Amino acid sequence: QVQLVESGGGLVQPGGSLRLSCVASGFTLNSYLMSWYRQAPGKQRELVATISATGRNINYADSVKGRFTISKDNAKNTVYLEMNSLKPDDTAVYYCKVGRDGYTFVHWGQGTQVTVSS
Repeated sequence: QVQLVESGGGLVQPGGSLRLSCVASGFTLNSYLMSWYRQAPGKQRELVATISATGRNINYADSVKGRFTISKDNAKNTVYLEMNSLKPDDTAVYYCKVGRDGYTFVHWGQGTQVTVSS
């Protein structure tokens, strides 16, 4: 059974940092594309960052480039999102996803809330 469990969210002041974790089970990270998405209140879910199965290809949304870093530890079957210089606009529920749109193997985590506020 595939499971993705996110953690690490919380309340942080502008300019602060958080590290999100996504622990995967039921599959191995080195076989699939992994992604972080976020959804702010009243907005559509948007792609934040992706990391390929090999880990060699990484992409970021323009809004987070230079501030967020996606990484993974295959031994721990965990994907991370390091978030620095956080802004109020980063406030959202952050979701972990495995797989690519259009393929049958696509699963989402339950999300973790990140709130950036003074």
